[in-house]
Amino acid sequence: MARIVVIGAGLGAMATAARLAVAGHGVTVYERGSTYGGAVGRFERDGFAFDTGPGLLHLPAVYRDLFVKTGKEPLEERVALTQVDPAARHVFADGTRVDLPNASRAGTVAALDTALGAGAGERWGDFLVRAREAWDRTRRPLLEEPRPADPAPLAREPYPALKPGLLRRPTTTLAQVGARELREPRLAALLDAYAWSYGFDPATAPASAAVLPYMEQTFGSWYVGGGLRALADAVYERCRERRVAFVFDTPVEAVLEKDGRAVGIRTAGGDIVEADHVVSGAPVPALYRDRVVEGGAGDGLPGHQAIGTSRVTACLALRGPRESEAVHRTVVHAEGERPTVTVLRPDDPALRPDADHESVTVTATVPTAPERDAAGWEAFAERMVEAAGRAVPGLRGRLLWQHVRTPEDVRRETGAAEVPGPALAGAGGRLLPADNRSPLPGLWFAGGWSHPGGGLAHAGMSGALVAGFIVEGADFRGSR
Repeated sequence: MARIVVIGAGLGAMATAARLAVAGHGVTVYERGSTYGGAVGRFERDGFAFDTGPGLLHLPAVYRDLFVKTGKEPLEERVALTQVDPAARHVFADGTRVDLPNASRAGTVAALDTALGAGAGERWGDFLVRAREAWDRTRRPLLEEPRPADPAPLAREPYPALKPGLLRRPTTTLAQVGARELREPRLAALLDAYAWSYGFDPATAPASAAVLPYMEQTFGSWYVGGGLRALADAVYERCRERRVAFVFDTPVEAVLEKDGRAVGIRTAGGDIVEADHVVSGAPVPALYRDRVVEGGAGDGLPGHQAIGTSRVTACLALRGPRESEAVHRTVVHAEGERPTVTVLRPDDPALRPDADHESVTVTATVPTAPERDAAGWEAFAERMVEAAGRAVPGLRGRLLWQHVRTPEDVRRETGAAEVPGPALAGAGGRLLPADNRSPLPGLWFAGGWSHPGGGLAHAGMSGALVAGFIVEGADFRGSR
């Protein structure tokens, strides 16, 4: 039985801990904060509750697999999973609205034809066929297998873009895909919104980001009853049942190295904890920037994803009941100085004081630089709320109070202001996260800053990969 220390109690780190504990190892998690979940947080006030991280789950099979592999009780016996239908309502700058069904290609085509005109759905459907080719080419190396020793093939663009005219430059960005292949401003805005929701600027995101709408529209979007925090609760309880120990309010000051290998940690309080393996769920750039990794082979920042975006979240407490025709998720597209925002309105009694009130969450992707001061964030949040008014009738008159969370809150709670996105091929490899195998033997990376990247499903996959390396050794080749 190996002694294993896990740094951080985010979803990816806890997924790793549970799998390693089931394999018979002794696992202790050290978390600098007072609770678990990492970016999957919760804000509560006056009987209202809000998810402060992700609001929907994609690829729930990742967590179904985690619960199957770590015990006989399936995920659905721990949390209530419901498909969100429609998957999203889109409100475009010109006022056009379209409801896209959950995981229905034919329904999506029909809805787009009705809302945007004949032929719009066909163009979107043809685009998804090409997106599927990119998905098929990259699914296993980006999601199910360890990051290849030579990632150069993943640095090349896998999306089979339509050939541009003789005098036009090749299609290299998602924004170019929208302009050249969808040829309709609202369809292009729809495509852009998927990139923004994952933290990517469509003007710089590679064409391979086409896999993001393909993934959502193929595998669906799911809501966890009680909010996504309930999933963090379930994973934490599964860890405890498998005898994973948790030590909260204990920052890790250093990963200790001896003879070219990680041999333990030193806490901020000066305690030395010996270990055969150290698994870090902390942000990889912060881990090296703050010199947590000390000495020898551990020096040098490994390749990591360069995103440069974060999120602003406005938690809105509303008086009055949720109208019957409301939908769970509405994307209100940018107009003038108003940003593109995602408005989540879950019909969940657990998130409101009573049926005569409603909890609404509004999020927007923002660059991490230049930073705004308090007044700047307040003004930006006001524009977010103004945009959300296009999704929530009478919003201003119903608003009791609002609580705004900025990138600085993200930094304080997770260690980095940036919110990592899923791994994407192309772009010269700059959107490939750090390898799960660190430059220092015995130190492993799990969570959103490591392969296969950010997002709940991807973080869970990182846990399976790291556990596979430690349990099966160097011959581990990923899921089968």
